[in-house]
Amino acid sequence: MLDRRELFRNALMAGLGASLPAEAMAAGLAAAAQPQWALALGDVEDDIAPRSLTRLHGRLPQDLAGTLYRNGPALFRRGGTAVNHWFDGDGLVRAYACRDGEVTLRARFVDTTKRRVESGLGRIVQPGFATPARAGAVVASSDDTNAANTHVIAAGGRLLALWEAGSAHALDPATLATSGPVTFRPDLKAMPFLAHPRIEASGRIWNLGLSGRHAWVWRLSASGTFEAGQLITMPRASYMHDFTMTQRHLVIVLQPWLHEKASLPFSTGMVWRPEQGTRVLVIDKDDLTRQRVFELPALFFFHLGDGWEDRGGTIHFDGAFDDSPLFATETAAAMVEGRYPRTERPLLKLISLYPDGRARISATSTTAEFPRNPVGNAGPRPTYHVGGYRPERPFARSIGRWDWQRGRGAEYDFGAHQIVEEFVPAGRWLVGTTINMTARATEFHVLDSHHIDAGPVASFRADVALPHSFHGSWVAA
Repeated sequence: MLDRRELFRNALMAGLGASLPAEAMAAGLAAAAQPQWALALGDVEDDIAPRSLTRLHGRLPQDLAGTLYRNGPALFRRGGTAVNHWFDGDGLVRAYACRDGEVTLRARFVDTTKRRVESGLGRIVQPGFATPARAGAVVASSDDTNAANTHVIAAGGRLLALWEAGSAHALDPATLATSGPVTFRPDLKAMPFLAHPRIEASGRIWNLGLSGRHAWVWRLSASGTFEAGQLITMPRASYMHDFTMTQRHLVIVLQPWLHEKASLPFSTGMVWRPEQGTRVLVIDKDDLTRQRVFELPALFFFHLGDGWEDRGGTIHFDGAFDDSPLFATETAAAMVEGRYPRTERPLLKLISLYPDGRARISATSTTAEFPRNPVGNAGPRPTYHVGGYRPERPFARSIGRWDWQRGRGAEYDFGAHQIVEEFVPAGRWLVGTTINMTARATEFHVLDSHHIDAGPVASFRADVALPHSFHGSWVAA
């Protein structure tokens, strides 16, 4: 069994023994000095009480009833201190409820140990992805550093707010109140639960918990209860934000951004080794000891699409791939300071793994992030993604649809004044949010997933601008 407490104690002592970097950004930096896109990394000071959104045009489709839940960092600065990286802000879960032709919004911070410690001290002290431990930090386990700021899914009548290196946090779907970290089995308390679980058409949930070359494979029922788990050893200790799966296999992409030491913040222990290439570990779901490894050139990624297998046994999956972790190591840190050093853009690519051990990459010319696929489709399927990146800003401005069978895409450009966040499937519809920089407001949009180039069939506007969120889920009423 992995001893996470020992790992974090050792990492904390190593971090406190080193000289700490200067604060990333002094609080109170004049808003006028910030670029317009910095609105996406603004601070939300408190929870957002329920309020109705204003309809801009169109009407909600009659068959669209439910709630879009989204999660992302929303507090980056306290009392003259700041986090060092976009990924380290406190998690704010948003709920956009669609019913009776109206959309309402409420948002609430996840009540984590990290947030309670820093609220009490009035400053940023807890370590994270790239933020060091500072005086007053309290770190006994991974959940003391858990920002719960990356994803949110529904399981068993509750929401799970997720972060890649700690426990899921349970929330009430109606009030968004936090009940605390989830322990799926007593001896697995504080075992990490990756931010991107994979969910079968039946609702069964698969996930990983990582520690170096070791991974705990989670299998939960559709109601979110523990079914099975097993410890596996991987070929290497790679940074992993996401994995994918097919009906029969787990597919774990081991990129050459490697954990070479246990340290806090986490990013300081990772080294980019492109000469070692990328390995893809394929594991049989019915027998986790049955494994195959495929070799690919060096790739960096955050997000993958769903996988599928064809009749010949070839596994296919897509993702948004970079040539290096430059965005993670430099760009996302500079963004907290209101700077945008130009960086490479991820391209949408398809990876095919053949039964004879060969592997192939098919690249499009489409810059893309946040790939999502229709729910429950076990064969070739379109990929929805954000795109339309421009050199003057770090965020997307369009929503795209790529058809892998036809080898062509479609796109709707929201315009230079909009920051486009991830859109998710909701039946035949796509639902998602943007930040209107001119109106300084968050907007909610519905698109026809088959005709996204026609633009929104309905749009609504909030009276607040919430920071850029990462991931979310549609939960039908």
